[in-house]
Amino acid sequence: MMESLIFGIQRFLFMGTDGLVGPGGAIGDGVTAPATGDTAIQIAADAANGAVQAAEGGGGIALHWWIIGYAALFAGLYFLMIRPQRKREKKMKELQSGLKTGDNVVTNGGLFGRIADVGTDCFVVEMGIGGRTVKVPVLKSDVLGVRDPVLTPPPKEEAK
Repeated sequence: MMESLIFGIQRFLFMGTDGLVGPGGAIGDGVTAPATGDTAIQIAADAANGAVQAAEGGGGIALHWWIIGYAALFAGLYFLMIRPQRKREKKMKELQSGLKTGDNVVTNGGLFGRIADVGTDCFVVEMGIGGRTVKVPVLKSDVLGVRDPVLTPPPKEEAK
């Protein structure tokens, strides 16, 4: 019973109204299945007739608006979120590939240092002040940019 309903709907969707022929005539031309007590056939015929009438009465236009709405949604997401993120990633990769020995950099953790050596996937960054420095390997992706630290203290406010 249920299989015939599913099969009838599949035939309607994939073959169109020309290829559908039911026990009482062509399904979709207003002819329903004969009253045999089989409700599944009746339901399938009613569903097919309703679908054909909806398509003929402009129901197909609503489907086009759905597609246009989803396309506009995805286009908006692409231009507002995906494209700017890709631009930032491309700019960051160009910056990281252009770094060389001696550049002052800042890491994701906020640490300042000077590049002492360049490896394939990491930099050796020299961190510290004066004669007390430490060389630390840092992933290239963890370097945010080129920046010198500002080591001067802020001016003190005078007490009134």
